[in-house]
Amino acid sequence: MTAFALLDHTSVFVFALTGALVASRAQLDIVGFLFLGTLTAVGGGTIRDLLLNRDAVFWIASPSYIAVASAASVLIYFTAPLLESRRAWIVWLDAIALSVAVAVGFGVAVNLGQGPFIVAVMAMITGTMGGLMRDVVANEVPLLLSQGEIYATACFAGALAGLAVLWLGAPLGLGMAVAAGLTFGLRAGSVAFGWRLPLYKPRPPRG
Repeated sequence: MTAFALLDHTSVFVFALTGALVASRAQLDIVGFLFLGTLTAVGGGTIRDLLLNRDAVFWIASPSYIAVASAASVLIYFTAPLLESRRAWIVWLDAIALSVAVAVGFGVAVNLGQGPFIVAVMAMITGTMGGLMRDVVANEVPLLLSQGEIYATACFAGALAGLAVLWLGAPLGLGMAVAAGLTFGLRAGSVAFGWRLPLYKPRPPRG
């Protein structure tokens, strides 16, 4: 397995953990765990691959991704009761998966010869869409849309930083590492220190 494939499988595994944890909060059965875990794990990458018109969606080309997501979901099915704060685990695991998925989406788009804007958008889609699907299906407020939280912005900023590194002549691996690192740093800051984006405040009508 290449380093890139290992990174991609890691993203799938960690995202599946968050999906299964959300399933545990909703008290679903094992099928619900498998569905929500797998949906979260492959959702963002699936949308990315369809938009980029890749020859095959990544988990169809390599079904091992589904096996990894299923294993993570089953693991949480048996261990979730041991966790004191499942919400905290969800948020922090999601931050880890988000940063890794951004790096993967970044690398996929670069390798396909896409321009800078598309690379940044594909990195953001890879990172955010699986979690958005998870939260919508589970009828929870999506982390992506939580008031002022740095989420999609972290992904986009990370991808831009990775692009800047590539523009300076660095190899793709370093660009991916920078993208992942800044994404995690911004998201972790939002979670741990309350960093927020300014909220829209409507002005009262005149006259």
